[in-house]
Amino acid sequence: MKKNPIFLLALGGILLAGCKKSFLDLSPQATSSAANFFQNQSQMEQAVNGAYAPLRDLTNLEYWVYGEMRSDNTSFQYNNADRGQESQREFVDEFLVSANSESVLSFWQGSYRGISRCNDVLGHIDAVTMPDEKKSQYIGEAKFLRALYYYNLVRQYGGVPLRLESVASPADAKSQGRATLDATYAQIVADLTDAAAKLPTKAAYAAVDAGRATKGAAAALLASVYLTRKDYPNALTQLRAVRSEGYSLLPSYRSVFDPANKNNAESIFEVQYLGSQPALSSNFTYVFAPYTSGNFVTGDAATRNLNGGSGWNIPTPEIINAYETGDLRKDASLQLGYKDATGTFVAQPYISKYNFGIAAPGRTDTNFPVLRYADVLLMQAEVLNEQGYVAGGEAFDALNQVRRRAGLPPKSAADLSSQAQFRDAVLQERRVELAFENQRWYDLVRTGRAVDVLNAQGVLEKTRKSFLAAAAYQVTPNKILLPIPPYEVTLDNLEQNPQ
Repeated sequence: MKKNPIFLLALGGILLAGCKKSFLDLSPQATSSAANFFQNQSQMEQAVNGAYAPLRDLTNLEYWVYGEMRSDNTSFQYNNADRGQESQREFVDEFLVSANSESVLSFWQGSYRGISRCNDVLGHIDAVTMPDEKKSQYIGEAKFLRALYYYNLVRQYGGVPLRLESVASPADAKSQGRATLDATYAQIVADLTDAAAKLPTKAAYAAVDAGRATKGAAAALLASVYLTRKDYPNALTQLRAVRSEGYSLLPSYRSVFDPANKNNAESIFEVQYLGSQPALSSNFTYVFAPYTSGNFVTGDAATRNLNGGSGWNIPTPEIINAYETGDLRKDASLQLGYKDATGTFVAQPYISKYNFGIAAPGRTDTNFPVLRYADVLLMQAEVLNEQGYVAGGEAFDALNQVRRRAGLPPKSAADLSSQAQFRDAVLQERRVELAFENQRWYDLVRTGRAVDVLNAQGVLEKTRKSFLAAAAYQVTPNKILLPIPPYEVTLDNLEQNPQ
């Protein structure tokens, strides 16, 4: 797929996945063409299910490579014996990634594959006879997903081509070029606004449909978009709408991520994985484990040796030290090392947030959080503060709900006596609360801190890694946006991002 022309990628949505017991079970049942598909409600449901599927692949790799490893939270464990991932992942961390990187291409194409499937749903659903309530739900799901794919694209590449129609032939596949940043965000807002109006609440779904996009998910994502655009009044409106939907913090931070607790009261939207099926399973336990750890971290007796596929997204000393004394989130999120076969402690940190055992050798059942209620509380604290600091006001209450769950004392006006101090405190709280959830990079960029923070991080990394090239971690404003894959630039006549 990565080497096929754009029109084949745009038509990818017609290779749809079937639905058995729930929308998670996406094993292909048959291959159909647009000419004989999209005929009834069952087929439209399969089409909607197919629009979720690219999220699994992107979350298993590209989203954490570019949403977390480019930040100051994580780096990589250098593997001298296996240099196969140097250009794909190490160079991303070091800000040396090129336009020809396979991961740059797969991020772009995986996103547009999802967008194409959303467009297929939206382009055919009006002609299908089904209950209005169900039709409205499917439209809402497709628009939520399309907005999510575009939101991640625009934050990584800037303004991108807006493909909004179902493609029936190669002649229809060429875009009108890159949209402006404002136009791209306007489309995202329009999709999410309509999705929020059409989607059911979380409580309205049957158990078999747990994990689908909801009214609360659309409002929360729209709030994130408005916050990124510094439109604080509209962000606050959406955040209040989410809080009225009945979400709540779980008493235990660790339990939020437990597969036994999927789609819990704190979960607003998470990428769904099914460990019982190879194509639907997650792999974070393996990828984030030190490659030197054998099966001591994964607990998978059948997988005794880890190679170049492991040792990624390794916590930096800076994120380890960012936790306050007594913060319950630290031990729930990372470990400082592991014990080998002799019981000797090996001081190699790793992410443990998603380690809950395995479903089968090489497979885990852990979902990945995209939006959760703690994030909403911290967004609300930030938005209220940006609209005007109020000592001990509502913003403090939202911030302190998150801190209390973490076992930390609340912050008061005596601790945070100005808008600037409160702003820094919220960003710090977001760093540790949402650590390893692919939020840190985007927070640094939207707050204008990325260049300074990451250049300072680079100085520290160079003191720890003697093998780094002189050009590593030389972060400029141009390096904040990823280069567009040359294949796409040439095929669709797109303007390249300066590097």
